This record gives sequence, C-alpha cells and structure tokens, in this order.
Amino acid sequence: MTKATKEPKAKKPKASEPKANGSAAEKAKSPAPPGPWTGSWIAPSERDAERDSLEKKLWDAADEMRANSGLKSSEYSNPVLGLIFLRFAEVRYAHAREQLEKEGASSRRGSRVDEPAAYHAKGIIYLERTAHYDYLLEYPEGGKGKVSLAQAVNEAMRTIERDNPQLSGVLPKTYERFSDPAALKSLIKTISTIPASLEFDAFGRIYEYFLGAFARSEGQKGGEFFTPPSIVRLLTEVLEPFHGRILDPACGSGGMFVQSARFVSEHQGAPGDKLSVFGMEKEEATTALCRMNLAMHGLEGDIKQAISYYDDPHEATGRFDFVLANPPFNVNKVDKERLETMTGPGRRYPFGMPRTDNANYLWIQLFHSALNEKGRAGFVMANSASDARSSEQDIRRQLLEDRAVDVMVSVGPNMFYTVTLPCTLWFLDKGKRKTPRKDQVLFLDARHIYRQIDRAHRDWTEAQVGFLVNIVRLYRGEEVDLTYGGAEADVMLKEVFGKKPAYTDVAGLCKVATLDEIEAQGYSLNPGRYVGVVPGVDLSDEDFGEQLDALNEELEMLNAQARELEETVASNLAELLS
Repeated sequence: MTKATKEPKAKKPKASEPKANGSAAEKAKSPAPPGPWTGSWIAPSERDAERDSLEKKLWDAADEMRANSGLKSSEYSNPVLGLIFLRFAEVRYAHAREQLEKEGASSRRGSRVDEPAAYHAKGIIYLERTAHYDYLLEYPEGGKGKVSLAQAVNEAMRTIERDNPQLSGVLPKTYERFSDPAALKSLIKTISTIPASLEFDAFGRIYEYFLGAFARSEGQKGGEFFTPPSIVRLLTEVLEPFHGRILDPACGSGGMFVQSARFVSEHQGAPGDKLSVFGMEKEEATTALCRMNLAMHGLEGDIKQAISYYDDPHEATGRFDFVLANPPFNVNKVDKERLETMTGPGRRYPFGMPRTDNANYLWIQLFHSALNEKGRAGFVMANSASDARSSEQDIRRQLLEDRAVDVMVSVGPNMFYTVTLPCTLWFLDKGKRKTPRKDQVLFLDARHIYRQIDRAHRDWTEAQVGFLVNIVRLYRGEEVDLTYGGAEADVMLKEVFGKKPAYTDVAGLCKVATLDEIEAQGYSLNPGRYVGVVPGVDLSDEDFGEQLDALNEELEMLNAQARELEETVASNLAELLS
C-alpha cells in the first residue's frame, strides 16, 4: 500500500475556465437548465449510447445465461465479475508485456517479460499462460482429459492469487456451479467481446455497471454493497480527498475508494502516490468484492473483515484525513454492553450511547472519532437521524457544539437501487473550527434536482453534481472548480448566484444557518426546516407527504416522551406515598 504524500493542492480552474469532463452524451448540447431558481432542475434522461449499448448487451447475455443455469443472482454475480476482472487484467498485462519487451531489447540485463516482479512494479497483475483469458476462451467446452472447463477457470484464479499476493483469497473459484459447461463457455465468449481497445477506465465502469445491475437484481441484499456513482461523486467532490488516509467502515464493494482515486486523477494525477485506503466489511464475500474492485482500478487497500461497531482493526480514532461511508440504516440489536469501554471523550463513541435501539448515531460517532484535527467526513444517513429526539438529539447537540457539522444535503427518493425513501448526506469538517464558518452550517435541498433514469430510478448528471458541489465551495470561500460539471454547471451557477458567483441564501435551495438558529429548531439538521420554499411555488404532493411524515414522527416521539414522564411521575409519587 502506497503511503500518502504531503503535496500541495493543485490550483483549481476558475469559473471562467470550465473544463468539460463527461461522456459523449454529457458533452453534447442539451436543454439549458432553468433560470433564477424555480425550485427544481429535472434533467432529460441522456446517456452515452455507445457505452450503454455494450453494457446492456453484456448484461442481457449474462442474465439470460443466469436464468438458464438455475443459479441465484447472488451465486452468479461473483463468477461473472471474476471473468470481467480477468479480461481486464489480460488487456493490461498484454500492454505491459509489450512495453517490457521493448525495454529488454535495450537493456543489458535482458528481458524481464516472465518475471512477476517486473509487472508488480508497474501496478500490473502478472498472468501465467494458463491464466490468460484467451487460454480459457480456447479451452474445449468438454474439457481436456479429466480437467473440465470449470476446473480450468478455478485453477486460473488460484494461479493469479499465487502470483499476485495482494489478491490472495479474493478471486471467485466456484465455477463448478455451472452444471452446464455450455453456459459457462457462452459466458466466457460473451465477456471476450469487451474490446481490448477500450480505455482502462472504461473497463472499471463496465465492472461498476455490473455491480449496480447485480444490486438491482438482488434487491435489499445488493444495496448493502453498492452506492450509486452520482451519490459517491458528490461525496468525494465535497470532501476533496487530494491526498491522505481514507477510511470506509462499511466499504461494500469499494465504490468510495474508486471514486476518490478518480477525483485525484482528474484534478491532479496518479492517485496511488497520494491516497491510502482502509476499509471494513462484515461479510467475507463482500470484502473480496471490494479488493477485486480496487484491483480493477489499479488500487490496493487494507480491507478487513470486521463488525465495525465492535472491532477496530485499523485503530482508527483520530488517525484519518477522510471518512466516506454509506452504512446500513436503522440497525437494531447492537450489543451496547460490548461498547462500554469504547465510550467517552477521546474514544470511538465520544458523545455517549443512544438509548434507542438504533445504530445510526453509533455510525455517526464512529465517523467523527476517526477523523484527525483537520479531517473531513461525508456519509449517507437515514432522514430520521436529522430530527431524532431524546438521547440522539443530545448527541447531535454535542456534534454541533464541537463545530464539526459543516454541510447537510437533502436527497430525494429513488436515488438508490434497493430503497425508494429519501435520505440525507452529512458532511463533517473538524478543520472548520478555525475558520469564519465555525458557527455555521450550510443546508442544501437537492430533492428536486435529479435526472429520471426510468420510472423507479433517478440519479444526478455531472452538471447537477458540479452545481451542488460548487455551492459548497462558494459557502467555504473557495474558488469555483468546474473540472466536474463543465459549462452547464457554470451556466446554472451564474443564473442563480450572479455573473461572478458569490454565495447567498436562495429560498428553496440553500441556507447558511447559525448555531443559534439551529438550537432554536431543537438542534434539527433537516435542511427543509431552514431552506424553505420558492416564493409563489405551491407545495408538491411529495413535499407535503414528507412534511406530514416528519410531523407524524415528531408527534410519535413526543407521545413516547410523555409516556416516559408519566411513568416517572407515577413512580416518584408511589415512593413518596409509601
């Protein structure tokens, strides 16, 4: 794992110098966003047709074979991802071998094309002949002698792990589950159609596409390992992880790490020299999925199988520059007795145990405590955590008094593959304590900013992410950076914030609230309480429903507190009268 370097931030492009950085479809001319903020920005469903066609063709073929194999999606996903990984590894290996052959021709020490260390020095996975994708593609469907096709694929994966220790225990070796050799052979042929001429990053995006497709097909279980890319992109753009140590205590398939590396490569250069990644995941299979995803993108990380509430394999407290996470929401039955020695100032749970049987505020404290004195965190959280009462409200008060809460973003429904409910993005910044905004929090309402992918799914376009993240930069007093978002984000920023954009509160979009204002709202961190609505715009059915749900939830909490008080009063009276 490469150690972090301490390099200065690269100079960001100014707003007058937008840099387009999207797919072909994103770069194409599209309808201009609305003028001065009207309360929403719903983008047309535009996609990269060429890339989508390849991804869809691959997925449709793989899914058809799954249906004919009798395997469950969860049993089928890792073998498919393993073959995509191998196809990618062979393409990179072939490029590196060609380069080494040229170097060997002019070197006194001769050729090193068959030395694994020569490939590892370039960040390339070494492949023996029997582990080449082409070897498996040519392998007879009926096997060779006593070695079946499935056994040959399993052996290829074992050989790769042996020659590349960073992949030990990572690659799938369950290809014998394909009871029909023809189905496995067909899958190998389908994945071989991924063009070798593709840019390396395109392979990573195909891998990510399959992760998302499997997440959709596996329902709630799939959502545990995959966070939609546009959500992750906003998190990383706000955090700006230029260099340092990154932790994800619920790392899933590693999307947070991959997007952080992509951020660095787009803004500065090679991420491997600047980022060190550390992760935890409860399930062994998901840990392997994460390490394979990292390898797909030329990254390495210290990924541990652990239960984050109880285990601290990285000794995380105060050690990290960045925390990125999408933890499971509203987990119950955490054994709090096991956490007693980890509770209190300077420990993993510095603000105490929530009395409710809900782990949301355990996660929030884990993220906060892992940060060093200048550290930043960005994470996804259930909406209910923003307004939770009782002991959770007290923990939220302490977070605010610690001057750690920096930005809160409301996200609308249908942004995730497995749940339709809206959520909130939290951003902590311990470094803000020494800035003019130490007593302020930025609230952003992004519920009505989205692109409708299909009836049940939404995401953000690059321009929408660029627009939102630059509102945060204006609030922080930083220069606008249009590396991500390009000209369309620039147009929208100038429409809403002026020709020379400067931060100002915008009804229905953003509001900077002081700690006094937040205290007056019962320490609520729900952006809807502060941002308000656009004057003259009627409340939508969706907004009305959300407000009604919030009021109903508050009423239930107040009723519960009233019942607790009644019981306490009754108990005290009984003691006095006895």
